[in-house]
Amino acid sequence: MTTITTNLHQQLQRIQGASVQQGRQPGSVRLLAVSKTFSADAVAEAALAGQRAFGENYIQEGVAKIQALRDAARSNPALAGLEWHCIGPVQANKTRLVAEHFDWVQTIDRLKIAQRLSDQRPASLPPLQVCIQVNVDGGPNKSGVAPAELPELAHAVAVLPNLTLRGLMCIPEPASNLEAVIAPFKSAKAIFDALNAEGLALDTLSMGMSDDVEPAIAAGSTMVRVGRGIFGAR
Repeated sequence: MTTITTNLHQQLQRIQGASVQQGRQPGSVRLLAVSKTFSADAVAEAALAGQRAFGENYIQEGVAKIQALRDAARSNPALAGLEWHCIGPVQANKTRLVAEHFDWVQTIDRLKIAQRLSDQRPASLPPLQVCIQVNVDGGPNKSGVAPAELPELAHAVAVLPNLTLRGLMCIPEPASNLEAVIAPFKSAKAIFDALNAEGLALDTLSMGMSDDVEPAIAAGSTMVRVGRGIFGAR
């Protein structure tokens, strides 16, 4: 086994163990492998080990890897059908690239960006799956919409024709103890539940990274984003 394959299996076991500990069904939490800065060959190793969903922060780097893996899939069908998530900030001048190449965008924080993605999504592709990034703890260095502004944005995004609103994503500020780590995750889950009570059929709560998978799952995460734990240090 390669190191990436071994790491991937360990992370999947970690997620399953945390899920079972919280009384959740195995498979109820998805793993997004964060492949930013790693090569297309590294992604291919993870894909051949069974990983299907990959997250990219840098749009042009991500598009290059998407194209490389699609080319490679012509000779190796095991590399076909990968799912690509944009998990970095999307500027207005990059929306067309995102709309044309990615399957998911997790970092919607403005209606303007969502509208451009919807307008630029090719008719030949299924709707772009999107999450709204919420700055759940008001961190000064984090992107995302403020919780008070989230309901209005969520309802506006939900009706755009070429997008499907799937849920929320958050990246809380680092914290030094378990209680402080889990608190913003619980807040995000409460906001998620409130939006569903308003009639939005959300199914994805993307939160938790390499260092805080377990508290995120304890709070209700349905997708954790792990890079270092799979691919190694950047």
